[in-house]
Amino acid sequence: MRNRGNCLILFCCVLFMILVPVQARTQEEAVLFRENFTDLKKWNEVFFPKIPAHTTYSIQTEHKDSFLKARSASSASLLVYREPFDVYEFPKVRWRWKVENIYARGDATRKDGDDYPIRIYIAFEYDPSRAGFIQKAQYSAIRLIYGEYPPERSLNYVWSSTEQAERILPSPYTDRSMMVLLEQGDANVGKWITYEVDILEDYSRAFGTSPPRVATIGIMNDSDNTGEESTSWVDFIMVYR
Repeated sequence: MRNRGNCLILFCCVLFMILVPVQARTQEEAVLFRENFTDLKKWNEVFFPKIPAHTTYSIQTEHKDSFLKARSASSASLLVYREPFDVYEFPKVRWRWKVENIYARGDATRKDGDDYPIRIYIAFEYDPSRAGFIQKAQYSAIRLIYGEYPPERSLNYVWSSTEQAERILPSPYTDRSMMVLLEQGDANVGKWITYEVDILEDYSRAFGTSPPRVATIGIMNDSDNTGEESTSWVDFIMVYR
């Protein structure tokens, strides 16, 4: 009986040693990427026509920690992660951000107030197989001018300077870009706030349909419309399922 008991204990120990690494690998594989901002090697800066002043993106370190620092002054530019991803395989995004200030003239409903001290930008790639005749013609014309298709649609997770009744609003420039007002007003200015979103759920709420499969993720601090200044930080950002 003692031998059987010892064998059972040994078997359980071996089984535990085998299963734990498998479980750890499974959890690790569920994360597509986590950016801790030790550098910006995996990010490209995108500039906009007719906006000569660009936001400054840099790495700020404090002790052993590092952050993305975004500083705008009547400026705008977008930081984009280089690798697109499948939103159906990895639909969730989590990040931690902080702002030093909001905008006195910021207003999500007006073109002259369409600035945010920080936003997480999800751009969905144009899929010709989903497009109608008119959209195909429009996007083909744009491609001839700029050399590539523009995004089909986008979700912008923003820190709104003013409070709005609706959580999701169309951009004052185009209804193909929807603003998701995660944070509103100045109640949490100066505080680190962590958010977790589901891209598929928010896209469905915003557009009433399912999204294209491929998307890219970006970060932006812009103040070109209000002509103001702001500083913000992102501690980390991760895409996972």
